[in-house]
Amino acid sequence: MELFGTPIETIYLYTLFIIGALTVLFIFFGDAAHGAAVGLDFLNPVIVLAFITFMSASGYIFESVTSLNSYLILVISAIISFILDIILNVFVLLPLSKAEESLVYTAESLNGRVGKVIITIPANGFGEVVLESTTGMISKSARSFDDSIIKEGATVLIIDAEIGFLTVKEYEHPF
Repeated sequence: MELFGTPIETIYLYTLFIIGALTVLFIFFGDAAHGAAVGLDFLNPVIVLAFITFMSASGYIFESVTSLNSYLILVISAIISFILDIILNVFVLLPLSKAEESLVYTAESLNGRVGKVIITIPANGFGEVVLESTTGMISKSARSFDDSIIKEGATVLIIDAEIGFLTVKEYEHPF
């Protein structure tokens, strides 16, 4: 079959190359265009580009390998592409969208958290405190708020978090 005087295999192949190039561009510059389609969540560009890529690739393969009717190949390619798009969305894109965006923390975000002393904090000196969270553990140098000794294993409350160290106070759970 020919479309506009060009064999359909060639159209599938050109579409595959063009959409592949657009996909690479979207990977590099997609964040810059993120705000342009705020209300169009159902038209995720990754899904649309993947659908066209899968459809053109399977269409090209079926046109080259089989002797089926081109309209039937187009329908089969669309069905295959739809199924692969659903698999891509459910098993890759949705889990990635729910993943934690960053494990970075700021000094201010540590204020008021509770930690555990892993190296004894001497009077007028520094020890080490570990903070546990769902994203992992943070280990920081610490000094006592009132310059008292805080033994290893004690629970502490972070009073102030500075760039290089924490200022902590011994803490007892109210319950």
